[in-house]
Amino acid sequence: MNDQMGSEIVKNSVPENVKRKNRWKLVRDYALILAGSLVQALAMRLFLIPGLLVSGGVSGAAQLINHVTHWPIGVMVLVGNAPLFVLGWRYLGGKRFAFRTAFAIVAFSVMTDMFAFFIPPAGMTKDLVLNSLYGGLMLGVGLGLVYRGQGTSGGSDILGRILNHRFGISISQAYLITDAVIVLLAGFVFDWEHALYGLVMIYVSGLAAEVTVEGTDIFRTAMIVTDCPQDVAQEIMTVMERGVTFLSGKGAYTGTERDVLYCVVTRSEVSQLKALVHEKDPSAFMVIGQAHEALGEGFRPLKSKFS
Repeated sequence: MNDQMGSEIVKNSVPENVKRKNRWKLVRDYALILAGSLVQALAMRLFLIPGLLVSGGVSGAAQLINHVTHWPIGVMVLVGNAPLFVLGWRYLGGKRFAFRTAFAIVAFSVMTDMFAFFIPPAGMTKDLVLNSLYGGLMLGVGLGLVYRGQGTSGGSDILGRILNHRFGISISQAYLITDAVIVLLAGFVFDWEHALYGLVMIYVSGLAAEVTVEGTDIFRTAMIVTDCPQDVAQEIMTVMERGVTFLSGKGAYTGTERDVLYCVVTRSEVSQLKALVHEKDPSAFMVIGQAHEALGEGFRPLKSKFS
């Protein structure tokens, strides 16, 4: 009884504006998943299916079976995802994963079969290159939208996460394994030319999905070893208005304790950073790395990018 009363107090203590924000976020996430499923279904009907290009995973397997049996692709996607969905629920846990993944799978399956009644079987073009590029682009954008809605599109997404969770196989390797098997089968069912173009399409879709989720911003990280750490740091903070972090370092050869400067800049600021460091210490040692995202002061606010 006391536990029930406590939970009620917690629920009632949540501010109304927070509740509205959470509801809006939920609606937006499902709208993104729906839009992503729509774009993926269009990619299938306009480019992939007419071009005999398989995307890997359950949808790719469904295309191969459809080519032989003419069974509806959307129905087979649903059937093929059912056991993976059960495993995903068991190993990856959480109602949010289950509900959003189920929604994405059902939406994609229904729209894929529905568009068969409106889109001509020949699609937009017979050119394999165009089908590979535009099909991959649309498919990747659709996948990216689903990911931005914090969902997955089922199939190899679920299998990849399970393999990663249970056997320590990286997500990228898991995708490579599942996609390679389907592409190999496509070579036997269709022909090897279509299978090879399918690999191009998968690569393009991966790039498009990454850009859709992460954006086009690529930042540079800099680690600077200098005899004038204070002067260099002050120059970076004053002129470039970028933050600098002092890291403790020790030379392996000399055994000398020294500060190592760490900072993050945009691509366009790299030349300016090099010039400033060289001006203060021409003998400084500098390493430039790459970061896909920077969150916090001076960059995008440190909060969920999907909130």
